[in-house]
Amino acid sequence: MIKRTLLFSNPAYLSTKNEQLVVRYPDEDIPERQVPIEDIGYLVLEDPQITISNRLMEKLLMNGAAVVHCDQRHMPIGLMMPLVGHSEQGERFRHQISASVPLKKNLWQQTVKAKIQNQASVLRSRNIAADNMAHWAKEVGSGDSGYHESRAAAYYWSKVTGIQDFTRNAKGDPPNALLNYGYAILRAVAARALVSSGMLPTLGIFHSNKYNAYALADDVMEPYRPMVDLLVLELVDSDADLEDLTPAVKQHLLQLPAIDVRLGGKKGPLMNAMSRTTHSLFECFAGLSRKLLYPEVDL
Repeated sequence: MIKRTLLFSNPAYLSTKNEQLVVRYPDEDIPERQVPIEDIGYLVLEDPQITISNRLMEKLLMNGAAVVHCDQRHMPIGLMMPLVGHSEQGERFRHQISASVPLKKNLWQQTVKAKIQNQASVLRSRNIAADNMAHWAKEVGSGDSGYHESRAAAYYWSKVTGIQDFTRNAKGDPPNALLNYGYAILRAVAARALVSSGMLPTLGIFHSNKYNAYALADDVMEPYRPMVDLLVLELVDSDADLEDLTPAVKQHLLQLPAIDVRLGGKKGPLMNAMSRTTHSLFECFAGLSRKLLYPEVDL
């Protein structure tokens, strides 16, 4: 089942009744709405005048939903998820914590290779040469000691948008803000899948900043980033307003969890693919497999 992503960008009162999310608006002319809680995968809260009941938060978390909080610039800044996401969580934590350094280096090698391959596919879809990207993907070694990820990123971002002198920078020129928003949603998808698979999203295989509570999410989302790029590039090509995160732009980017991706020869929603990725990661930690499952850009 594809879970829904709900965005609230206006003042609202959110509560629950009969296993439904109940939405009431200060404007009495707007009718009350209800959504089954079991259908919700992600709840994005933007407006500072949103009020949400503790009982609703409880039910959302019990059903595995992720609640994303945004700042005054409408950028996601916080993520709330269930404390317990799997019946074997303790055992799975132990497997994750005891993972050897060689294993983590091998997992990062697979991750970087998959990311570069997907970036190359995006470039080819825009009729941009990508033979060098394919070469770099093949050359990625254990732990990416040759820094092929950064080399590929420099070439990729210099070409992919078609915008002269564009550079990827979180505070840079458009469409950087759109990319930031899309990546934040992707991060929530990755973190939710990790928790559902019984793992700690804080303990990464490569990312290790002590202030990063979602290091492992940042790891596994890397090969998925080109899927966000494609959504943003659709906006670039359509001459949409790239300066502001308009409601239309946000709605376009919030399609992300439900877009189709190809994994293992089968197409399905990105959120389902992410769950398969995180499950395969646990199997690697547990010694049941040596292969991480990552999707391919499907064009």
